[in-house]
Amino acid sequence: MLDRTGQCRGPVVGLLDLLEEVEGLVVLEGADSPRSHVGPSSPAALARCAGLTTHASEPQRAAHPRHNGSVSTSRRDIWNERYSGTDRVWSATPNKDVAAIVGDLPPGRAIDLGAGEGRHAIWLAERGWTVTAVDYADAGLDRGRREATERGVAEAITWVVEDVTEWEPSPAENDTGAYDLVLIAFLHVPEDVFTRAREWLAPGGHLVVVGHALRNLTDGHGGPQDPTLLHSPEQLRQKAAGLTVLRAEEVERVTDSGERAIDVVLVATR
Repeated sequence: MLDRTGQCRGPVVGLLDLLEEVEGLVVLEGADSPRSHVGPSSPAALARCAGLTTHASEPQRAAHPRHNGSVSTSRRDIWNERYSGTDRVWSATPNKDVAAIVGDLPPGRAIDLGAGEGRHAIWLAERGWTVTAVDYADAGLDRGRREATERGVAEAITWVVEDVTEWEPSPAENDTGAYDLVLIAFLHVPEDVFTRAREWLAPGGHLVVVGHALRNLTDGHGGPQDPTLLHSPEQLRQKAAGLTVLRAEEVERVTDSGERAIDVVLVATR
């Protein structure tokens, strides 16, 4: 476990159960996450002792734990607390792979699932997209809303405080598949999100997924340490069944600490 200085001492048997009880497993650290260190006995410190945390330059969003069919209130509170600080939790700039993939697409209607502080939603809006940004942490979306106003794109973004594992566009919004882009960036969620997202695409619309690769567990650095939250290119290809897969591959990225991380990218069109 941990001594008073926060150093790992002795076995970590049963630590995962403890983490699940306090729901600290959801606070996965990143190099640009200044609010992750909350004391030597905190859930984040315990997770670090178990090797479950990360020091990558991209967000680490794990699957949503659920209680009675809804997202855990405690976990929502944890993310809201992180987003309520004075500094950004994540980078203000888009992920380079997202920018490279989406930058050449003609603007239309987009969904940003797990929008966090809105970096991708704002970037899309500045390029002419009309965006629906969905996240269960209202503090993060509030920060994004303020930044969107400052950057003159507030009217182009609809901010939706909902659990992405349950949210659906309204029938009026998505009568026949009305979205030209569904973006899932560094959001590690249950499979039903992928299968539902396929149905939201308009003909010619794109599903773009960027996240930590399954192989990152053994050959890379950072990211979630639960293999059930990660994907290989082939697994993502299977999740895109019914779509035309344009790209499904691993890409390497250098973290803020100079380590190699392995991400996975899916681009598919309806």
